[in-house]
Amino acid sequence: MVEQLKTYKNGILAVELIEGFTETDEQLLQKLFEDKKEKGFDSINVLIKLDEAKISKSSIKVFFEDIIYTLRNYKTMGHIAIVAHSNILKALVPIDNLFFERSSKGREERYFDVSQLDQAFKFVEKLS
Repeated sequence: MVEQLKTYKNGILAVELIEGFTETDEQLLQKLFEDKKEKGFDSINVLIKLDEAKISKSSIKVFFEDIIYTLRNYKTMGHIAIVAHSNILKALVPIDNLFFERSSKGREERYFDVSQLDQAFKFVEKLS
């Protein structure tokens, strides 16, 4: 399930994935992102909190569809904050930064532990 943590009138999207990640969740995330694009925001900062997300309740197909959507819209994404309690995600975020470095000048993806949620909000609230 997807819930908005905060709503912003500017180019910021802050959501939490609870339990699993389903096709309905993916469609909602895409709609929220597309709404920001339609409002004219060229760069959209994204905060995703995954603390309660359970991979076992997530669809692999939906996960890969989301990756494809993300790749198609990567140039529209500004700063990305991943908030979780996961050593795997903590290790993957720097790899993402290296992989997308050329196409994302001035943008950064950062990992935050759930105890650092306030810092994650400050990070995405700095509009690039």
